[in-house]
Amino acid sequence: MRALLFAGQGSQRQGMGAEVLDAFPEHCALADDILGLSVRELCLHGGDRLRLTRYAQPALFTVHALTYLAGREEQGEPDVVAGHSLGEFNALMVAGVLDFAGGLRLVAERGRLMGEADGGAMAAVLGAGLTEVERTLAASGRTDVEVANDNSATQVVISGTAAGVSAVTALLTAGDPAIRCVPLPVSAAFHSREMAPAARRFAAVLAETPLAPPRLPVISNVTARPYPPGEPVAALLGRQIRSRVRWTETMEHLLDSGVDEVTEIGRGRTLTGFWREAAASRRTPAAPGRGAPAPAPAVPAPVAPAPAVLAPAVPAASTAPAAPAVPAGSGLGSARFREVYRSRYAYVAGSMFQGIASTDLVVRMAGAGLFGFFGTGGLPLSGIRAALDDIGRRLAPGAPYGMNLLHDMTDSAGERATVDLFLRYGVRYVEAAAFTRVTAPLVLYRAKGAHRDPGGRPVAVNQVLAKVSRPEVARQFLAPPPPELLDRLRAEGALTAEEAAAAAALPVASDLCVESDSGGHTDAGVALALLPTFVRLRDRAAAAVEGEPVRVGAAGGIGTPEAAAACFLLGADFVLTGSVNQCSPQAGTSDAVKDLLAGLDVQDVTYAPAGDLFELGSRVQVVRRGTLFPARANQLYELYRRHARLEDIDARTLATLERGCFGRPLAEVWDRTARHYRDTGRPEIVHDAERDPKRRMALVFKWYFAESSRAALAGAKENSANFQVHCGPAMGAFNRLVEGTALESWRRRDVDAIADLLMTGAAEVLAAAR
Repeated sequence: MRALLFAGQGSQRQGMGAEVLDAFPEHCALADDILGLSVRELCLHGGDRLRLTRYAQPALFTVHALTYLAGREEQGEPDVVAGHSLGEFNALMVAGVLDFAGGLRLVAERGRLMGEADGGAMAAVLGAGLTEVERTLAASGRTDVEVANDNSATQVVISGTAAGVSAVTALLTAGDPAIRCVPLPVSAAFHSREMAPAARRFAAVLAETPLAPPRLPVISNVTARPYPPGEPVAALLGRQIRSRVRWTETMEHLLDSGVDEVTEIGRGRTLTGFWREAAASRRTPAAPGRGAPAPAPAVPAPVAPAPAVLAPAVPAASTAPAAPAVPAGSGLGSARFREVYRSRYAYVAGSMFQGIASTDLVVRMAGAGLFGFFGTGGLPLSGIRAALDDIGRRLAPGAPYGMNLLHDMTDSAGERATVDLFLRYGVRYVEAAAFTRVTAPLVLYRAKGAHRDPGGRPVAVNQVLAKVSRPEVARQFLAPPPPELLDRLRAEGALTAEEAAAAAALPVASDLCVESDSGGHTDAGVALALLPTFVRLRDRAAAAVEGEPVRVGAAGGIGTPEAAAACFLLGADFVLTGSVNQCSPQAGTSDAVKDLLAGLDVQDVTYAPAGDLFELGSRVQVVRRGTLFPARANQLYELYRRHARLEDIDARTLATLERGCFGRPLAEVWDRTARHYRDTGRPEIVHDAERDPKRRMALVFKWYFAESSRAALAGAKENSANFQVHCGPAMGAFNRLVEGTALESWRRRDVDAIADLLMTGAAEVLAAAR
């Protein structure tokens, strides 16, 4: 299949069209009448006028239209067409939606309206993908900047106010030296909310313009999907000026549809480069018909409001009860998930930072016929090894349990060492979290032991449950490992040829967990929107891989049976809980924190800066009731944002910080911080900070985040005002659920009892709704 792609504004240059303008005198005369000027003179000698939107857009449309007409007979009809922003109008012309004259009239009006918009800025972010850019935008707290173009995995364009774009580009480049931000020579914030007035006026023009149904598939910039048959083209086209150009998703759709050849009309072949980048991320070239979207699953009938669910009685002591022969919730979700994870429910207890999801939690779950992940995040390798030794002593050989693998973009060596440790200990289940891209250590874990069974089917020994909240990250886990990573691992002797070949046919993840609004790092997504989207992504990606289908589950906000039931109704194969397990006898945090958590309501959580990504302004969801941590953490970030060094902060504020946040002079904090980095073999960090006052200030402030976590884990009551406790609203929902029952006291909330309550209750909710 062949796709025809049209470039957009930015590809114009003086002299363009010299090879085609004279070949179409009638079209040029028609363009002259419509524009009221010589289009030939504009294109060949326009000079500075070609920098202006009102002239650049009709000139480009004309040249690209005539270039297509000149090559149409030789190249033939494409199978599908797409255009980047302005180029979409050329694509619509090719598909017969409008003719040359009608298209040029629309483009001229579009250019005029967009050219009248004033104020705003745009910048190209090079070396970063959508995930990194959107995370930085969210962390910045700015509502005046948004993504205008998602062009490729390594190029995104942001748009908004000049001040906002400047601030966000500073955050992006400060966080990663490999990222470059290039200001674009524009006079307004195109493809942003600033274009809403122009979009409304243009929609009125479209309403008066005859537009025929497309005779070829045309990919809309707004949806990254073909214009729907039977629906007016104007409905989507009218939104295009102020909407994001979803070009990465457009390339993915072309690949999924079987496109294996593209032809670009436009200077520089930029779009061809984006196509090649997208195609290179696939294991094999797209074949005709490959990856066609699977039919959408049937939508169940609406669920009636569920009756109140009472908590069942639970044992008073913290000993694991015998698992019932046929638990009420055992029929929910994927039977294959229950088989693979050897759990009586399609349910897992997720990992929590610094061993809060403890060895006690993992052992308790396994003893009750359930599954849990140990929380390795923030622990040294020696701590992870000690946890593995403890689990090995307490569980029978082969008993199921899992370990967290938390990605740290600054410590690839630590990630590899952790994977090597897991492989030595025979860990068969890993929860992969915080990954923005697939890494070599993760591929090594997934591929180790992979083989073909006697029937020739690829089989993975190791299971990877990947927690994701972004479609572009999910696609990486749903696809086979990048071939260059497999080749590298094979070359260094980490994988055999058999392992690499089998892994090349398998998805990186065995299970995909859609993470919505949760405790700790979160994109604050909504399960109602995310889960169906990711199920469809899984279905569409299935044709490109072999082996078992990837199972899709849900996490975040699951603190009641109704929430669990909703996830299963939306198509989840399993559910994963987090915050609610933190308030259990088995959780590895202090009794003081558990007392605090047991008293929360749904509104008692908020967002605060994250210590690990402090400089970027990344945020985590934490407890706000009973602690001053969120307010103090936000104050530190604002001081960091406004000042270049500690010495610039006024003396009164510094004294307040030393008294409240730090409990000691800042000079002592720096001495402790520097000693920590030297003692852990990272003296270069100290050296850099001593030369860079801004970096030194960040490290001093980050000490507070580390200390607030230590205080909470230790239950240091003298420092309770600074407790940092990661938690989502599910905790408050669970507290309200068990109010007045045996589980009101956290000392009765064994992790298996929590699982039984949520899963049997979910089964009752769904049964009552039938």
